[in-house]
Amino acid sequence: MVATQSRKDAAIEFLTLVASGDLHEAYQQYIGQGFRHHNPSFRGDAASLMEAMEQNAAKNPNRVFEVQRALQDGDYVAVLSHVRQKPGDRGGTVLHVFRFEGDRIAEFWDTGQGYRRDRRQTASVRAGDLSPRF
Repeated sequence: MVATQSRKDAAIEFLTLVASGDLHEAYQQYIGQGFRHHNPSFRGDAASLMEAMEQNAAKNPNRVFEVQRALQDGDYVAVLSHVRQKPGDRGGTVLHVFRFEGDRIAEFWDTGQGYRRDRRQTASVRAGDLSPRF
């Protein structure tokens, strides 16, 4: 993390690097010692997450990543984004939550939801309104 960079900016830059396939740079710049990933689909360590990210990057080299909102509260950052695995697909919303220790990411949570085919929801997402529609 650059000395003048906020944790919010660091989290966004980490995700941007990952989405563009620059995984090694992202990890080198931002991942801390003892990093934990909280997702039941992975072992929880940095190496397991990187392996899955590498596989996804190889499978989806034209992924589109767009930040919709980012919030910082002390050591915690939440980034809400729209992710499409390839241009033109509907994609979905992904929420990434980070906990920093100093200038490094110590913990990472993520969850996502695909967009339904409901036109009202899709139109409101394009307009920037990411509130749920039930």
